[in-house]
Amino acid sequence: MAENDRNKWLILLTVIVGTFLGSMDQTVVSLAVPKIMLDFNVLTSEAGWIATAYILANAVFVPVWGKLGDTIGRKKVYIWGFSIFIVGSILAGLAWDLGSLIVFRIIMAIASSADYPTAMAIIAVTFTRGRERAQALGIWSSSFAAAIVVGPLVGGPLIDLFGWRSVFLMNLPIGLIGIGMALAFIKESVSDRKSTSFDWYGAITLGSALALLILGLVQSNEWGWTSLPIVLCFAGSGLFMYIFYQIDSRHPEPIIDFKYLKIPAFFFTLVNNFVIFMCMMGGIFLIPIFDQVFLGLSATETGLQFIPMAFCIMLAAPIGANMVGRLQPRYVIALSTLVAAIGMFMFTGLDVRSGPLDIIIPLGILAFGMGFGMSQRTSIIAAIVPTGEIGGASAVLALVRNVAGAFGIAIFTTLLNTSIENNMIAISAHSVVNVHTPAVLQVVSGLMYLYAQVLAYRMVFTIAALFLLVAAALALLIDVKKTMEGEEIKIEI
Repeated sequence: MAENDRNKWLILLTVIVGTFLGSMDQTVVSLAVPKIMLDFNVLTSEAGWIATAYILANAVFVPVWGKLGDTIGRKKVYIWGFSIFIVGSILAGLAWDLGSLIVFRIIMAIASSADYPTAMAIIAVTFTRGRERAQALGIWSSSFAAAIVVGPLVGGPLIDLFGWRSVFLMNLPIGLIGIGMALAFIKESVSDRKSTSFDWYGAITLGSALALLILGLVQSNEWGWTSLPIVLCFAGSGLFMYIFYQIDSRHPEPIIDFKYLKIPAFFFTLVNNFVIFMCMMGGIFLIPIFDQVFLGLSATETGLQFIPMAFCIMLAAPIGANMVGRLQPRYVIALSTLVAAIGMFMFTGLDVRSGPLDIIIPLGILAFGMGFGMSQRTSIIAAIVPTGEIGGASAVLALVRNVAGAFGIAIFTTLLNTSIENNMIAISAHSVVNVHTPAVLQVVSGLMYLYAQVLAYRMVFTIAALFLLVAAALALLIDVKKTMEGEEIKIEI
């Protein structure tokens, strides 16, 4: 292997470490949520902010980092992100209540948001040939799966033996390794287009719009969908989004270049990504809670159930990557989304008598479906835009994914809580208790509440499966024609 080729793969390995760390962190923290809820004495809806605040902050700053990476240097931004992430992890491990933990998670999210757009841009400028780039992106995408494997294996025992704080502190050694590799192997690169002004007003208005939108979704169950605060949140979000559009449609260097959204392949790829990640993040957030609360599993046992899911992603991702340039991506993406829908629907059979296979098999099918289309989705975005704008375009993709994740957690937890209340009312209205001693009433009330919760979980997973079916149909509108010329892939829109 030539020295230049060896350096390419070392660069790929380096950015994989960063992506691995960020993905593993989110996986492990999901396992730790039940322990955090118990330690801080908070409800599921409140604990949802641990993930929601992280995803929201990540979504807001991804476009900022992507733009900065294209202009001031991707290596510089990548290392800064790594460094801040380590500091945030240490602070999160020392959190004294839910509020402080959320603040430190936001710091971690801001730092982690530098990884996706800069890593994808670094890969794109390092691997210039079409098929080789698709292979590199496929391997990089598989690092998400590797994180899901290692995260539960390491995080589960850490949580059970040393408590939930240990999952944040373990980021320190991995982060230091990543910084060292980045300093040694990554070469600095910037866009050929020189920056003259940064779109700060666009970043602020976009962040405000997203923050108000997610706040409205998360608090809708507690405040009421038609309450004045919720209406003001949604109205304010719409207003800021309109202002953001007006700013960025005129700005010479916008945070989000709306010209990409005019490309049908780009737009419908984003739609598919939104639904996929909304259902994945929302579903995966609820599974560990169901495992530990209703099935009585430990964090380690819960984590072990996610290992087959990761292997399924790792198996499916290279298969999808090999299809680049050989099969129209809309068919691959539509099929992958359909398989994911089948996996999600299988969760509707869960109840308190469920065994490990009732979790593992649906997770594996869901993961295989997601992994099969992963490279196709990423390659479309990388191939459509000029190399110098890949950081910005990939930031849009990451923004959509992160907002979708926040949507998924917020909507699914809201639907879950609302459904539990409605089910409890319905079950109570159709139940007859013949013995009214306190002990019997207590047992009956507990069983009724348990049944109401199980029905609520089934309803949420049914809705998620329907969302995925719609996304599979819409994927057929990703009209991208691919022709091979040597090793280059040309995409005609």
